[in-house]
Amino acid sequence: MSTLTSHHSRFLHAISRWSGRIASPSLLSDAHALLYSVRSFAAAMLAYYVALAIGLERPSWAIITVYIVSQTSVGASLSRSLYRLAGTVAGAGATVLIVPTFVNTPILCSVILAGWITFCLYLSLLERTPRAYAFVLAGYTASLIGFPAVADPGTVFNIALIRVQEIAIGIVCAALIHRYILPARISGLFNSKLAQTLHAARQRIADTLAGKADAQSEPLHLALALQFLQGISHHIPYDFALSVPARQARKALHDRLARLVIVNGEVRDRLQIIAEMPAAMQALLNDVQVWLTCDNTGQRKNAAEALQQRSAQLAQRLAAQALTFEDALRVNFLRYIAELITLLQQCERLSEAIHHARPAPAQAEDRAATGYVFHRDPLSAARTALGAFVIILSGCLLWIYSAWPDGGTAVSILGVCCTLFGSFDTPAPHIVKYIIGSVWGVVISLIYSFALLPPLSDFPVLVAVLAPVYLLAGSLQARPPTTFMAMGITLTLPVLCELGARYSGDFADAANTAIALFFATGFAVIGMSLLQTVQADAAIKRLLKLCQRDIRRSVSGVFKGDETHWTNLMIDRAALLLPRLPRSGQSSARALDRLVHFLRIGLCVMRLRRCETPAGSDIHEVLSRLTHTTETEALRERIAAMANRCLPAREEQSCRFVDRLVDLHCALRTQNEEPTHDK
Repeated sequence: MSTLTSHHSRFLHAISRWSGRIASPSLLSDAHALLYSVRSFAAAMLAYYVALAIGLERPSWAIITVYIVSQTSVGASLSRSLYRLAGTVAGAGATVLIVPTFVNTPILCSVILAGWITFCLYLSLLERTPRAYAFVLAGYTASLIGFPAVADPGTVFNIALIRVQEIAIGIVCAALIHRYILPARISGLFNSKLAQTLHAARQRIADTLAGKADAQSEPLHLALALQFLQGISHHIPYDFALSVPARQARKALHDRLARLVIVNGEVRDRLQIIAEMPAAMQALLNDVQVWLTCDNTGQRKNAAEALQQRSAQLAQRLAAQALTFEDALRVNFLRYIAELITLLQQCERLSEAIHHARPAPAQAEDRAATGYVFHRDPLSAARTALGAFVIILSGCLLWIYSAWPDGGTAVSILGVCCTLFGSFDTPAPHIVKYIIGSVWGVVISLIYSFALLPPLSDFPVLVAVLAPVYLLAGSLQARPPTTFMAMGITLTLPVLCELGARYSGDFADAANTAIALFFATGFAVIGMSLLQTVQADAAIKRLLKLCQRDIRRSVSGVFKGDETHWTNLMIDRAALLLPRLPRSGQSSARALDRLVHFLRIGLCVMRLRRCETPAGSDIHEVLSRLTHTTETEALRERIAAMANRCLPAREEQSCRFVDRLVDLHCALRTQNEEPTHDK
């Protein structure tokens, strides 16, 4: 009997290990990538067949379009398809207007085309949502159609019309296949990431209350998760109709999570400042820690209401007895604890509403939701666009004065590189990956063109021959580290193989096209390294400088955003700053601490400007000095004295004013002896 039990247990253990391996993240990732590859290949072959059936000139464009717009989820694929179609129509229309009008003056025509392309790039850099893809397509569609058409401007309208048809077929086929064949919903990814983010937020707060040592800016790392959620959130309306009512809930949830980042930082700061914690406060903190680590949702919900009531009552009692600044500091801390509990409960209710595609709960709609606020920098966008203009125009001049027959093809690819990779701080490494993929694409294309394709005459056989390379490249394209390399294969193969209605293998044409491809991408690497590369230190300095500017504008009343808008804007700036820190020469902690400082100072300024100040208060003079002085200790002493004059605070107006002064006093403690004005 014991032998049977032993064998049985070993068998169950082996089964559990085997099932664990099957469900491992790496294997699941491989399965998702392979499924994406199969769907994309099916859509590409369907688009190719339809384009052949209706007799389009270059059906290979339908294949290329499928691999450009296909994404790993339904929502992202549909949204990207719509943006590509809109951008393609706009770019084709611009080309039809520009090329015939200026074709007799090649340099002027090049200037106008380059201007259109870089204007579209500028708009895409300002947009910063997936909608920017429409502007990117409007730019590089003009590049792909316009420059090669200069040699025969009379056909530009027909070329543009046919190209739009070919691309539209690819878009429709990709959308249909990804929508109805084993669709991967992006809402599942959103809900999973949201659950992870909420758990991480609770854990960070629990660590803060437990007194675990970490950097002052540690809560800001949640900004990357919020940015990722926003990127997914944009595609959810395209996933399925039931997700639309949850839009307001998603915006409200972002507001709460962003505020939670601030509150966590404030709680951490107060714990470091408060010298002695009364017994009632310490007992409350202990109970909050237990609540944070509780895994039972029902118990957490019931305990939250009791804890919130306790913290509010304790804050009210201590506020009535507050006679010194230290007392006001404890009251301020308790109010943040109460807000922290409220925010976490609201986040859980909103998360549940989003998961079930319901509208936001009534309790969470006490004010209009702001949602994600994007940082936009017109000056940086203009600099990048100007660099692209110089690169494209330089390529045009080389083409015109060298009279290179395939120069139009090279410049058209150059325009694509400048628009497609222009959003990266360092575009060159990504283009190099694309070049590596293109090398493989050229080699594979030559093998197909002159060894495998000539004897084929049936479409099913052609599909079977193309399947191995496209299934492999498609699975690589689904993995972020190899996406650009895989695109070098999937986009090069249809062009060089000239997948048309009949076989037309021409080695000279293929070789010239390959030379144009490598010349253009190589020129793009050199040009973009010189003119479109943004150094990490410069980008970080620029972000911090804009934070300082906004604080000055807030003090003077020019900056009109409210506290939620400012918080959400700074969260986005933190998400932009964090990936640049590893490439920066300056201290990561120092840069993040400065961002936290600017965030807190900005909030304090906005609240104090909107707060009703007691008679005789000189708060406006304090705010004015805030942007011009480096003597923060003297300013903090003045703020503390101002708060002491208002104690004991009997009225709600005085209590709120003292609370805002405590916030400003604590925020100035983290200034690190740096002024908030430009030097």
